[in-house]
Amino acid sequence: MRLLAIVLLPVLLVAACENSAQNHTRQSRQQNAPEKTVILVHGYAKDADDMQSLAGFLDKRGYRAISVDLPLTFDHVNEAAEVFAKQVEKILSELPDNASVAMAGHSTGGLVIRYFLAHSQNYKQVSHAVLIATPNQGSALADIAGDVSELLVETFATLESLQPENIPELGLSDPDETRIGAIAGNKSTIALGRLLEKENDGRVEVESVCYPGLDDFVVVPYHHNQIHHRKETAELVIRFLETGSFEKQPDSDTGSKN
Repeated sequence: MRLLAIVLLPVLLVAACENSAQNHTRQSRQQNAPEKTVILVHGYAKDADDMQSLAGFLDKRGYRAISVDLPLTFDHVNEAAEVFAKQVEKILSELPDNASVAMAGHSTGGLVIRYFLAHSQNYKQVSHAVLIATPNQGSALADIAGDVSELLVETFATLESLQPENIPELGLSDPDETRIGAIAGNKSTIALGRLLEKENDGRVEVESVCYPGLDDFVVVPYHHNQIHHRKETAELVIRFLETGSFEKQPDSDTGSKN
């Protein structure tokens, strides 16, 4: 059983999702003027549709949520991040001068956001970023895939970027201007989670999501494929965007860190 899971690893990682070949932006709209634009980034082998649950929660709270499509299956993370940078530039060009935006990414999408913050000249316009189930310190599953076959990770190039030894090559660094929080899941009900030794969400280990320098970190009882669709996660994202913390603020506390 374990051998079969390892051999089928890349297929299982891609399964149950349609990776759009198109490079476009889907935007959730509402009639009233939005408070703030939030750019949503999907994870490995997904597309913008996978972020629509979170976009819906944000829309209802007065945010303007924009979900982007990125080549996060057969391209390296830095290559997808270059596509993302161009999309962000277009989004920013449609906003008032120096208007700030926020970002939230699921899984590998969080690494794309961090790459943007480390390498784009527009990083100062990102006030807050939330990384949801992001393998910030690399993916143990990507390492397992590499052990099975180097050809596998070379073909599914995003996986190669996720190998722990390759994370430093992304040159990630978090700017002081941006508050960054991370949300990890610890419900391991996905078959691939059995290949991981440490606490995980079925795909990503909790300790990989957390890293030094985060402004806040929280763990929720969801697995990798559901964490970004849950209302509790959306509430945590919104709370962080508004206060810079995942902690509930007292009703009398008017001190926002926006």
